[in-house]
Amino acid sequence: MTKIIAADLHYFPNLEFFAAIAGADELIFFPEDRYQRQSYFNRTQIRLANNVGTLSVPIQGRRPRIALHKIKVSNDQNWVNIHLRGIQSAYGKAPFFEYYFPYFQKVFEQKKENLWDLNWQMLTICLKLLGVSVKMREHEKDQDPTWGKDIRGLLMPSVPFSERDYYQPEPYFQLFGLDFDPNLSILDLLFCEGPASKSIVLKSVKKH
Repeated sequence: MTKIIAADLHYFPNLEFFAAIAGADELIFFPEDRYQRQSYFNRTQIRLANNVGTLSVPIQGRRPRIALHKIKVSNDQNWVNIHLRGIQSAYGKAPFFEYYFPYFQKVFEQKKENLWDLNWQMLTICLKLLGVSVKMREHEKDQDPTWGKDIRGLLMPSVPFSERDYYQPEPYFQLFGLDFDPNLSILDLLFCEGPASKSIVLKSVKKH
């Protein structure tokens, strides 16, 4: 039976997202859903030398609950260079940085105007580097619901992952110190563990 999951489109999703979609054959994303403040749609967390830092994509306007696919990136701000420098500073010495970073750098330098398109392309790359074969598609208006699991609105920065049923941290090698920081951006895992990333994600799926 085909496993179809309805999900939100995050900016470099954290590990909880990948644990939640583990084993899916198809992911459905919803461009007509409304923008929610304080979500992962335009932010991700990476491990820096002294703390966990947040990278946020600036977006245009006051956004009075408009559809996600209409959210525009504020490219008049220097956010691309800030994100590139932040990722290089955080992971430049990671074992797999030089292999994976060019994939993302190429997309950053395109300076996408639409945040939905940026997130879509980055997630496509992340899934490819993870070795996860899953179909991605957009839900169309008035289309009958065909998914078996709906995790939209459930993975939010305001709620700790420990209060949900998807992710059980599986420690892996990280830069900067001995303490393990769980549930960071998928970038942290990919740059630090490379081809082993997929098996670590699978081990982090919460058992019921």
